[in-house]
Amino acid sequence: MPHSFSLRVYYEDTDLAGIVYYANYLKFIERARSEWVREIGVDQVALKAEQGIVFAVRRVEADYLSPAKFDDVVSVTTDVQDISAARITLTQDVSRGDETLFKSVVTLVCLGADGRPQRLPADIRQLMQR
Repeated sequence: MPHSFSLRVYYEDTDLAGIVYYANYLKFIERARSEWVREIGVDQVALKAEQGIVFAVRRVEADYLSPAKFDDVVSVTTDVQDISAARITLTQDVSRGDETLFKSVVTLVCLGADGRPQRLPADIRQLMQR
């Protein structure tokens, strides 16, 4: 089931024309991913401290369709597309009402303390697949 996270566009998110600066969409989807992980019950701080595991973005495909503007309320939808041994692929879309403004495919990897790929723990995989 997709996760939804809403946020308001602030002046600091925009350029002089009041349009969201393109890099800020990456911040919006990062924030939504962090909230999704928290809401499914994964404590990333504990995961790092106890197992030395972190999630890192490996790849982002981004498609900018229409601009968000100052004071808009937008929603970021996060949906799991695929989970493998050490990789998670998500779609993340930013919408204003029924209009999709930004679409992305994000690939995350699970890394150990040495920075090398690490198997995603089975319990975390189950939480993400729900």
